[in-house]
Order: sequence, then structure tokens, then C-alpha cells
Amino acid sequence: MKISKRRVLLVILLLLLASQMPFAYRRYKLRQLHAAIQQLNSQRTSPERTRFSEYVGVVHVHSFLGGHSTGTFSEIISAAQANRLNFVIMTEHAEKDFDTAAMTLQGEHGGVLFINGNEVSAANGDRTLVLPRAVTIAAYPEEFKAWGAQELNGVEVYNVFTNSKRINLVVAFFDAVWSKRAYPDLIFAHYLERPDEGLKVWDRALARRNLTAVAGNDAHANVGVSLKDSSGKTLLGVQLDPYEVSFRLVRLHVLIEKNRPLDATSVLEAVRAGHCYIGFDFLGDSSGFAFEVDEKIQGDEIALRDGLRLNIRTPVQSRIVVLKDGAVFMDETGISSKILPITARGVYRVEVYLPQLGAMVAQKPWIISNPIYVY
Repeated sequence: MKISKRRVLLVILLLLLASQMPFAYRRYKLRQLHAAIQQLNSQRTSPERTRFSEYVGVVHVHSFLGGHSTGTFSEIISAAQANRLNFVIMTEHAEKDFDTAAMTLQGEHGGVLFINGNEVSAANGDRTLVLPRAVTIAAYPEEFKAWGAQELNGVEVYNVFTNSKRINLVVAFFDAVWSKRAYPDLIFAHYLERPDEGLKVWDRALARRNLTAVAGNDAHANVGVSLKDSSGKTLLGVQLDPYEVSFRLVRLHVLIEKNRPLDATSVLEAVRAGHCYIGFDFLGDSSGFAFEVDEKIQGDEIALRDGLRLNIRTPVQSRIVVLKDGAVFMDETGISSKILPITARGVYRVEVYLPQLGAMVAQKPWIISNPIYVY
């Protein structure tokens, strides 16, 4: 039986349309998530801090220096301004013949503080973020080995690139085709994962020493799918990680005493001390989160005594999980504050979730605090 070309083309067209239905549905789910986040942000309360000012920035950013990226300084500055960031910590890949840390952005540009640093690879494969003021952060902790190194101050418990390696690029391409224009950052909600292994490694390390947790944007502006002609000109393409979008996904919120200015020294001292927390701010502004014991804040140590209580506050109602020595100590949903008596020594930290945003992100973290050490 002879089948007409028209019928064959019709079948192909129907198959193509059918293949796009899942992505249309995924876009619909993002629209629902967007509406839920808008409603959530309208419910925010952010009590005034009495002792500290809160500043928001990103860590682990690369430019054209050191390869792996073609991103320009102008693009990075513009993206930081568009996101209203207070600071950006640059971590250029180290080069043998020239000092990329000295050559990258540093100081104030466009009203944003830039701090210069390097991403350094050791002979054993360990990678660290080496910053001024002798701040050294273990990158990619799942692969890190030298936990006994004296110079180590922190751990990059979450990394956008590590998370993104698990993404199917074909799926990501069609997600971008359907949703990038309307929801360029929320697309990542499909792919965000709790960094289970990074947190486990950090919790084990905390049993031996104090280490600050940070999140790495690992921004390169170099991930995408494109079709080029023989001259290298792009005919069709989608960039999945422009700086402006990368800077929205996850941020570091640092707490600096109000009598101090915002500069490289105050930011890096806050990071070293653990006076900071991680916010996945594309799910909602996490500014205003507080985790304290008496006059101590996250990153601090305090001696066990009678009447000691953890005080936790979040900007909106949420699910608050308190972990002690890496194990769940308290898990309560639908609250925006919690006072919790402490009767035992240990390392206490907090994770916050937003189940009201729906199943897509209910089990994905919104806030990861640094610990308070009770000894």
C-alpha cells in the first residue's frame, strides 16, 4: 500500500508536536512556581538587625582570564549591578606565566565590591579557592583529600557547575527554548538538588575543625548549545548560564558589624568567621534569616550552660530543620521562628525549605546556615 508524502509529513509533524508536550507542561509548572514565589515574597518580614548589616554577593566567578570562559569584565559588572549585589568574589584559574588574581576585577566597579582570588589545582587533584586575607576554601569537596591542611578555612558545600553536570543538555535545550525568555532563572528549579554528598563531607569535617560553608556559582558564561557555520559564526544557539542568570541562583549573605565599612577585609573576615549563610535566592529573597544563641551568631562558639537556647528566624513561614553533628535534631513545618533549648554539646546548623512552593522544590534547600559550635 502506497503512503502519500503528505501523510508521512503529517505523522512527522504530529510526532514533533507530541515530543514538545512535556516541555510545554514544564513551562506551565514554572509559571505556577513564579506565581507562588511572588506571593511568598509579598509575605516577607525582615526584622531590623541591631548589631550587623547584611550584604549579599556571589562566590567563584571566572572571566576570560585563565581560559574556560570568554566572559568580559563589563559583562560581569553589568550582571552584578542587575542583581543588586554588594560584592563578587572572583576566582580566576591560576596560570603559570602570569598572575590572574592580580589582573582580575578588584575594588569597586559600578557600585559593586570585587574581591580578587584564584582557583588553584594541587598535584593530588585537590582544588581550592585562594583568596586574600589568607582565606582558603576547599572546592568540589566530594573529590577533596587534604582535610588536614592547616590553611583551610572553608568548604564549597554547593557548586552550580557540579549540580549542572547531571543535567541532560537536550532536555535543557528544549527547556530553554520554551521557558528561557519568561523564566530564565526558574528553569534551574527543574534541576536544583540538595548537595547531599557535599553536606556529608562538611559534617564529617566539622567533627574535627571549624569550617565555613559557602556556595559556588562557578560562573563561566560558557554553557549552551549552538549551531555554527564553517567560519565560527553562530547560526542558532541558546546560552544556558549568562552571568546575570548565574548570579540569581545562589548567593552568600554575609553579616558585618554595623560600625565597619563594606570592603574586602570585612567581607573576608566574615567568611573566615562563618558569619554568613547560603541562600538559593531564585526561590525567594532569603535576606533577614537569623540563627543565634544569646549574643553569638552562626560561625561562633559558645560554652554549654543552663538556659542556652537556639533562636532561629526566617523571613516567611517555612520548614526549619536543625541538625546536630550532621543528624536531624528538629524538623518543623509552617513556622517562621523557633526557640530551641540546648542541653548538649555539639555542632548545630540549620537548613530551611519552602514546601508551600510545590512539589518541584519542596525537598530542595532555600537556606543553608553556618554552624554554631556549643562546647
